[in-house]
Amino acid sequence: MAKAFFVTGTDTDAGKTLVSCALLHLAAQQSLNTIALKPIAAGCEQTDDGLRNADALALQGYATVKLSYDQVNPVALKEPIAPHIAAGFRQLSADRIASYCRGAMLQSADIYLIEGAGGWRVPLNPRESLSHLVKQLDIPVILVVGMKLGCLNHALLTAEAIARDGLPIAGWVATQVDPNMLNVNENLTALKQRFHAPLIGFVPWLEDSTPEQAAQYLDLSILISSQKS
Repeated sequence: MAKAFFVTGTDTDAGKTLVSCALLHLAAQQSLNTIALKPIAAGCEQTDDGLRNADALALQGYATVKLSYDQVNPVALKEPIAPHIAAGFRQLSADRIASYCRGAMLQSADIYLIEGAGGWRVPLNPRESLSHLVKQLDIPVILVVGMKLGCLNHALLTAEAIARDGLPIAGWVATQVDPNMLNVNENLTALKQRFHAPLIGFVPWLEDSTPEQAAQYLDLSILISSQKS
């Protein structure tokens, strides 16, 4: 039965795309059909085909169901800043972005991954944040925790906000984004003690990491078995 998840992070550069692509890689190894979306991307390069975002292109490449770029990333913003600022005079709307996602998800797949931009409370407009999009889609969340100094506070506050918004955390992934972080294992233990959701995996610091490398540390079966469609 098809399953959909929203991938959010404790911060920008927490490892959302690496984890998403690693999960897509694992799913492909199990002959599962996957669709991956990056509905909002701030930080795009101008190409002959239009604005293109590296994370969205990676998701498009690892998904087994091939969608057009505009379906994967309907809101492409040039500047690598908060989306509502990068949009300028363009008004971003959770309802409209949710419609884009639902349209792409009409394509049949076993797993749908929708990757956010930045963290859970990234603003879309004066009244809405990215969390409003997830609430409209009403799908469980995969939380990616970037392991660095301050990660405990960021992770716990994000988990509290997700719970307050009435959405379940299907699982969480820890990624070591700081190679020099002290007491990584102790911090990981502290999170395990405080999170009720299952740990999908811990990706240690990997020089020039690839999704294939990261996939070795993740357990896709946790997502497949624990969530209803």
